[in-house]
Amino acid sequence: MENHQLSSDNPMILEIRELLEKSRKNIAQQVNTELLTTYWNIGRIIVEYEQQSQLRAEYGKQTLKELSKELTREFGKGFSRSNLQNMRAFYLAYEKCQTPSGKLAWSHYCELLTISDECKRSFYEKEAVNSVWSVRELKRQIESSLYERLLLSSGDANKEKVLSLAQKGIEIAQPADIIRDPYVFEFLGIPENKPYLESDLEQALVMQIEKFLLELGRGFMFVGTQQRITLNNTHYYVDMVFYNKPQANFQPIFSYLVKWR
Repeated sequence: MENHQLSSDNPMILEIRELLEKSRKNIAQQVNTELLTTYWNIGRIIVEYEQQSQLRAEYGKQTLKELSKELTREFGKGFSRSNLQNMRAFYLAYEKCQTPSGKLAWSHYCELLTISDECKRSFYEKEAVNSVWSVRELKRQIESSLYERLLLSSGDANKEKVLSLAQKGIEIAQPADIIRDPYVFEFLGIPENKPYLESDLEQALVMQIEKFLLELGRGFMFVGTQQRITLNNTHYYVDMVFYNKPQANFQPIFSYLVKWR
């Protein structure tokens, strides 16, 4: 009797697996979009009720508390007073758009709602979508003041450009827009006040290359360290070389130590 056992790389299995993975992804996307739309509308109803009833702040808090009890009793978890407050804030923050991006989860938006500045919040939202940040990564970028560091590093003359990026999303126009000037090296594990050599910095970057690539931006691939280049018959050694796929060019990086005063 012939053995008709199918291997995991059988074309039929591969095709069905791809179909199921695509279907699950689409279902998850639809569920997430529906959840965000529902939460947005719950926030709208709460705000409209407050406006119609002209509730004072203390009565508004009590209303949310009672609403939380009723919804939790009937629909289960997910309707704590703090989460209802987030839904209310969600509606107020996105009142004009009416269609929040389904590419981010509710947890992302809860983190974004801690930002009161609209341009700043828009910057982090679009960068989270474009760079596919997890909630943890989004929080880390906010806490590392990426937005403010970009403003400072670009100078006064380029502040409008950075604000434009915050409103439109990051656009790949030139390497300066991709490679951010003010890197945060806290993930390298090098103490701030400890003296160290440039080779230590290079080694630390290589050890954390995956995270460093995320810091650089989108589309970077690591080529190697101490790569030799020749210019005018003179040999130079580049500390690290990256290839940027969207730009289709190589990006050399030299690690220098500068003493801060």
